[in-house]
Amino acid sequence: MCLSTVYKNKMDPASIAMKNVMTIECRDGLVILTDLMERQVAIEGELEKANLVDGYVIVKETNPA
Repeated sequence: MCLSTVYKNKMDPASIAMKNVMTIECRDGLVILTDLMERQVAIEGELEKANLVDGYVIVKETNPA
């Protein structure tokens, strides 16, 4: 099983959006993450990088907080 940690804007522990992500869906300007427990998080932005070997994904936010 290949699960990933998703970060907002940069790979930094303070920027973790969700861990144990099993699916990523890009739709209407949103990146929708679903974890192993079926919880979902939607981030306004776009997929910047996905490294599935190392288990991380970076999402570039459209409007960072």
